[in-house]
Parts: sequence; structure tokens; C-alpha cells
Amino acid sequence: MKAVFLSDTHLKNAADPAYGSVLGFLKSLDCPDHLFILGDFFDFWFCDTAHVYPDFQPIINELKRLASAGVRVHLFEGNHDFFLNDYFAGTGIEVFPEWADFRLDGRLLLLSHGDLVDTEDKGYLFLRKVLRSEAFYGFQKFIPPKLRWMLAAACSNASKEIPEKRTALARKMEEFGRARLESGYDAVILGHCHLPSLKEFAAGGKAKVFCTLGDWLIHFSYLEYESGSFRLCFWK
Repeated sequence: MKAVFLSDTHLKNAADPAYGSVLGFLKSLDCPDHLFILGDFFDFWFCDTAHVYPDFQPIINELKRLASAGVRVHLFEGNHDFFLNDYFAGTGIEVFPEWADFRLDGRLLLLSHGDLVDTEDKGYLFLRKVLRSEAFYGFQKFIPPKLRWMLAAACSNASKEIPEKRTALARKMEEFGRARLESGYDAVILGHCHLPSLKEFAAGGKAKVFCTLGDWLIHFSYLEYESGSFRLCFWK
């Protein structure tokens, strides 16, 4: 069994340096069994079945190609890209709004973007609830697509976190991960904090793994799983 995990590529447009790297990375994959994308793959979404942001189409086509080749592609929603299922339903790409459990070679994994870990950030949790509401989803459909994408990009650029906050978030994520590993999971894998880290812990008499995947803005990091082993990698 082979699986690849990545998150936080924050794709904006074809001129973005990360865009070509991500496209090249996807094309280089040698048909793993699973590809897990744990949120914020797109820096903004607000697309629907009739209107997809044009620069995203080559990346989407590559995901569809992988799915057609037999790769199980799992696309998790993040805090920048949600309402994904309207477009991806029926494409062979599976969408997960929040958390999901998976088994790889008998090992139980907990996967998520991770933006719900910090339960003390009440302001963000309230905003998240509003933006993901049916009322907001219905409202944004009345905005012309080009204006919708401009507004989404502007909001995305205004929402970047300072490094100190990411470090504090990474600590909270590790505490969260340790607790889940002790509760029975064999691995907990999250995105969101943009800091790549792979740690092994002993829990319940077993070696268990916690990982934050990093990003493709600075680190170009991803996680590989094969034959029972996890390896944190960096795309050159």
C-alpha cells in the first residue's frame, strides 16, 4: 500500500510559483493507491458546476487523470476552499468537509485540515460557521463569477497568519494529536499550521505517528506512506 499526503498548496493562478510545482508534482506521481489532499489546496474556491476559475482547470484535470488511472483521490476542505462537493461529485474524487478515519494496512488514521483543533479561537469558529452556512452559499451564487473570484482572492490575501501564531497552533495540534493517538488511532495527520513535522510516539505499547504536513508556499513538503512506514519529503 502506498499513499501520498499534502496540504496548503494555496493555489491562486497559473503565474503563482507554487502552481507549476504542484502540477509537476502531481504529474510525477507513480500511481499511488491513495492521494490525500488535506485542505487549502486552492487559495480560494467559490466555483460551481458551471463556472470554475479558469486557472484551476489544468490542476483539476490532473486530479481527474489520476483518479481515472486508479488513484483514490481524497480532497479535504480547508478554511480557504469549501463547498467543493458541488463540483467534484461524480468526478471520481472524494470530498470530505471535516474529519475522516482511514485504514492503511490495518493502521487507523485520523485525517483533517485541522482548522477545528483550536477550540479557543471563537472568532474564527464563528466566521467559519457563517461562511459555510446554506444562507451564505445561496447568497454567493448571485454574485457574478469574475467578481466572486476577485472578492475571494482579496479576502484570502487578507487572512494570512503571522509565524508566531502558526507555532502556537502547531503546539496545540501536537497536544490534540497525542490525545487521539492515546485513544486508539495509529496516526494523526493534519494541515493548516504550515509547519512540516513528523513525530513518533509510543502509546498503548505501539509506535504511533503524528504529522503536520507543512505547505507549498515555503516548504514544498508532503508525506509518503509505504509498507508501514511514513516519510516526510520535500519537493525540489
